[in-house]
Amino acid sequence: MFLYPTPGSIAATIESMSSTRPLDRLFGIKDIENPRVVTSDKYDGAYVEVEPTTADYFREHAPTADGVRRYIRSLFPFLGWIAHYNLTWLLGDFIAGVTVGFVVVPQGMAYALLANLPPEFGLYTSFVGFFLYWAFATSKDITIGTVAVMSTIVGKIILRVQAEHPEMEADTIARGLALISGAILLFIGLIRFGFIVEFIPLVAIASFMTGAALNIGSGQVAGLMGIKGVNTREATYKVIINTLKGLPRTKLDAAMGLSALFALYFIRFFCNFMGRRNPKNQKLWFFISTLRMAFIMIIYIIISWAVNRHVHKAADAKFKILGTVPSGFRHAGAPKIDTELLGAIAGDIPTTVIVLIIEHIAISKSFGRVNNYIINPSQELVAIGFTNLLGPFLGAYPATGSFSRTAIKSKAGVRTPLAGVFTAVLVLLALYALTSVFFYIPSASLSALIIHAVGDLITPPKQVYQFWRVSPVEVIIYFGGVLLSVFTTIENGIYLTVAAAGAVLLFRLAKSRGRFVGEVKVFTTPRDSLTHGSTSTVTGEGNPREIFVALDGTDGSNKDIDVQQPYPGVFVYRFTDGFNYANSAYHLDYLTEYIYSKTRRTELDKFAKLGDRPWNDPGPRRGQAAYSDEIAARPLLRAIIFDFSAVNHVDTTAAQALVDLRNQFDRYTAPNRAEWHFAGIGNRWTRRALVASGFGYNSGGDGGDSEAGSDGDGKDPRPEPLVAVAPVAGASAGSAAHSVEAKAAAAVPAADESGKEEISPVVTPARARTHEGRLVPVYGVNRPYFHVDVATAVEGVVRGLSWAS
Repeated sequence: MFLYPTPGSIAATIESMSSTRPLDRLFGIKDIENPRVVTSDKYDGAYVEVEPTTADYFREHAPTADGVRRYIRSLFPFLGWIAHYNLTWLLGDFIAGVTVGFVVVPQGMAYALLANLPPEFGLYTSFVGFFLYWAFATSKDITIGTVAVMSTIVGKIILRVQAEHPEMEADTIARGLALISGAILLFIGLIRFGFIVEFIPLVAIASFMTGAALNIGSGQVAGLMGIKGVNTREATYKVIINTLKGLPRTKLDAAMGLSALFALYFIRFFCNFMGRRNPKNQKLWFFISTLRMAFIMIIYIIISWAVNRHVHKAADAKFKILGTVPSGFRHAGAPKIDTELLGAIAGDIPTTVIVLIIEHIAISKSFGRVNNYIINPSQELVAIGFTNLLGPFLGAYPATGSFSRTAIKSKAGVRTPLAGVFTAVLVLLALYALTSVFFYIPSASLSALIIHAVGDLITPPKQVYQFWRVSPVEVIIYFGGVLLSVFTTIENGIYLTVAAAGAVLLFRLAKSRGRFVGEVKVFTTPRDSLTHGSTSTVTGEGNPREIFVALDGTDGSNKDIDVQQPYPGVFVYRFTDGFNYANSAYHLDYLTEYIYSKTRRTELDKFAKLGDRPWNDPGPRRGQAAYSDEIAARPLLRAIIFDFSAVNHVDTTAAQALVDLRNQFDRYTAPNRAEWHFAGIGNRWTRRALVASGFGYNSGGDGGDSEAGSDGDGKDPRPEPLVAVAPVAGASAGSAAHSVEAKAAAAVPAADESGKEEISPVVTPARARTHEGRLVPVYGVNRPYFHVDVATAVEGVVRGLSWAS
């Protein structure tokens, strides 16, 4: 029976690192066999790692009764908080809900006009979004309803479809589009595929928002000025040109539009200014600013009524007004869906789905971070999917999250998603009691409201500059998307930015290059000891430890430090961006070229005849030496250590690439064989993939267990590989307490010249060199070439090579 080491045997076996031990001294094991024939009984108490099986994979991913219950409960997040609802929450939700309601009523009607629909459809859409969302929400701030961008896209789709199918009604097209898009989003959310939203980067969202804002804003200028004859559905640059050409046709509407736009901006500026001047009344000024849209609409309705009070038809008004808005849900009923409609809108469904996702998820995640909670993207897709699936039965068109209304709701002090119900009640009141008032709303004032709202969607220059500082190539993508949106369509801008960002990601992944790293001994010292510059004398504290940094200094480390290769012919390679089928060839080609340039073959002149030499290694010219002195002085390839700390998964292509590289290096080092070590593998399935490819254990010739080094009785006299060992659970409490005390003592405040107490930023106490107690291996002893870190791997390799030399 093999026993765990006693404290006495541990002290006797310590060589250079207290955290590693040779296998033969720990467990008496001389033969590390193929893991497929290893049984844990053979090692009698030693930790043996067992690879996960295919059955384990399906067992881990198979649904359980508990999992099904959690899944069903996750579909209705309100069950987690509704029982705790209280009066404080009610008051906050009521105020926020009513505040948003005053904004959403005029906005909803204005955005419906963008969608080429009668204004009441905007109220239907807003009501359904607010009334249904709360039950499925994981965000308290988001508001679902009409938005400018989605309304513009729906309007363009309606015009295009009606050009091909004049018999189709606008609301039929819009409701059918909402129903199909909602079903798709609901399906994605139910299967919990919300992670797909992460493939839409921030730069694509910013570009889309900016391009859409320019498109919408420029399209409203003609309505703001009362200019007729401008096709606002053309490309943005054409709309701007045609609007400028039509300025001589400006009508009285401009007075209602420009003055409303000026008033909206002035009120916001004044309220922000007063809020800064009087912080105590900041909340009051916020609510005044928030309600500015409702105030402006009321004022201009009164002005319009005073001018047009004797008018009974909208066409007879002094300036263009909204006209009759029917009360109630006049268009409720099952939406008409047939194959002709599906064929007409099929090409627009991807754009609709992407826009719905971009606006909603981006906004909800942003406000979740601001207000310190986490949203569930999959559940949010369920929410907007369910809303768009049921909304068309009441006459709604595609709805998603609104940035401006979400910001208002958040600042108004919303407490729970239930605030949307109060907004829905206000919209319902408007639908039944205020439709006669809506008759007098000036269309130019609605255009001013839209321009004012979409202005906040434009990415500010400060944010674009931040993009440039972080990633210049993404700024190119940003402007490319904006320009394409301006000169073609918003949809093309979306596709370009998403595709370009994806292409950049794949390029970076495929061209990611790892680094060869070397060993550096480091100490720790208080930062204030370095304030006098590099010429001052610095005293390191504590015991030195080894870290590994890039040999060429490309990782930003100080190039003045002395970085050493661990041992001649031993290379440590660190993967920086994973290791998979896309970049395996690039990684290993670079690795091969580098190692060939730093080492030599074991047999310098192994080709007896000139004709035996390969074409890519033709050798020297006649009369010259076979190999130069420089090549002959290079070390042999002894070992390769891969740092897998950044690798989470190894696929078949990458694993086969490693096998091919090992075979290539076996021929290069023949008759010897280089050792292959792996450090920092944190995934069991990655270890299984490597073991299946013949790595991690002695397969009969690689590493230090080969028969070439055996003595006369067939036993290998070379040291066994090292494994990292650690105290068993509960055995290190005393050591941990001592470590905490040491750190606390090391961070004792020291008074500076001014008498102030300062704590040095970094001080590491001396680490113990021995441990009294029971130690067990961290990884399985049947995987001696898998190491917990690079330092352990290097120590094991150097230990074996030092013995051999």
